[in-house]
Amino acid sequence: MIAVEKTGKTVDEAVSLALVELGAAREAVKVEVLEESSQGFFGLFGSRLAKVRVSVLEKAPEAAAEPAEAVTGRDPVGAAKQFLEQVVASMKLAVTMEQGEEDGHILFRMHGDELGVLIGKHGQTLDALQYLVNLVANKESKERIRIVLDVEDYRKRRAETLTALAHRIASQVKRSGEKVVLEPMNPHERKAIHLALQHDRRIATCSEGEEPYRKVVIALRR
Repeated sequence: MIAVEKTGKTVDEAVSLALVELGAAREAVKVEVLEESSQGFFGLFGSRLAKVRVSVLEKAPEAAAEPAEAVTGRDPVGAAKQFLEQVVASMKLAVTMEQGEEDGHILFRMHGDELGVLIGKHGQTLDALQYLVNLVANKESKERIRIVLDVEDYRKRRAETLTALAHRIASQVKRSGEKVVLEPMNPHERKAIHLALQHDRRIATCSEGEEPYRKVVIALRR
């Protein structure tokens, strides 16, 4: 039985994260609540995230199996879109989706209220969902296609935040002379840092470590 454990601010959020990673509908899984969430003292101290174990049922209900079968035989983009719609529906989110093309890839923009659960911390949930969507799209495709997901222009806002961070850290490095190692980032975010500082003659950047803990190092150019 395939199962994952996830944490979230609430049980529902933790379950939603698990459904995204498993690529399964709510009806096709078993949910075990391992820990309830707690706000702690004045919401500051002793707070605790909810923790769940979500297992895919060995024999999914027919209602959950039918959409997956419907994907077969469709074009890659259509299959990816249908899968994405199924995941969003299983999370009971009201989403408006726009499809377009940008820089050689297919772009799905999602809009709606309270879609933070689709983004996750630093976009981790969005990246996981994007990975699954690309798996579905390329499973039966002869030519590899790339699909990018975005929620309320999060990608653009995140890139702007990372660019500002890169320049701020670079200024700090110039003043102190000490290198700074940033927190682990995905390849797209690391690329944003490298691009932001590529023309700074006093600063050098590199990545170190193994995925998914690979980090960007910002240091004075030697």
